[in-house]
Amino acid sequence: MDTATTATPSERPGLRERKKRRTHDALLRVALELFTTQGYEATTVDEIAEAVDVSQRTFFRYFAGKEEAALAVHDIATAVFVASVRARPLHEAPLEALRNAVLDDWDALGEAIEQVVPIDLYMRTYPLIESTPALLAAHLRRSEEVAEELARIIAEREGVDVETDPRPRVAVAIFGGVTRVTERHWTYGDDFSLDAMRELTATYLDAVRPSLAGKWRAG
Repeated sequence: MDTATTATPSERPGLRERKKRRTHDALLRVALELFTTQGYEATTVDEIAEAVDVSQRTFFRYFAGKEEAALAVHDIATAVFVASVRARPLHEAPLEALRNAVLDDWDALGEAIEQVVPIDLYMRTYPLIESTPALLAAHLRRSEEVAEELARIIAEREGVDVETDPRPRVAVAIFGGVTRVTERHWTYGDDFSLDAMRELTATYLDAVRPSLAGKWRAG
């Protein structure tokens, strides 16, 4: 046996995982390309699978359906943001922590996206979502779930009970409202770059009234 060219058992899972990751990313990239060029409703799972030279069954091993594929990169970006909020210094006030989690880790967010699909392709999904009722509804539904998670993180940071103190959910609702306005404004603007979205996000977040900007913790 030629041991120089034979993979050991410990190496094989790593190779399988890399191949699975390549298939996943290829399906995702093709799906987004087709969604953004010919439309979400007009694109079929068979078309996506055929473009990657895999079966429909293989597509469903990675994604529950088209909706999951369309929003998969947004889920990645959301996970990076939530992790950033958790990691913010405790001396930051709630809205400050939310703001800084977005702006200070903007490059990390871009890097996480680039590991899966090109940034410009990701940015093109925003107009797609806004113009596709099914995707917009799913996007807003997921945003509500994330908002509840963030409210609980903020409550824990501030040492308050999220069920009896309304401020965590109110602060997150304000932040989410600003983010939603930013998305819509950016989508219908002229500059579709990631830098333009960051600048607009900073401008809108800085316009929030300071009533919730201070610390809540006594002492």
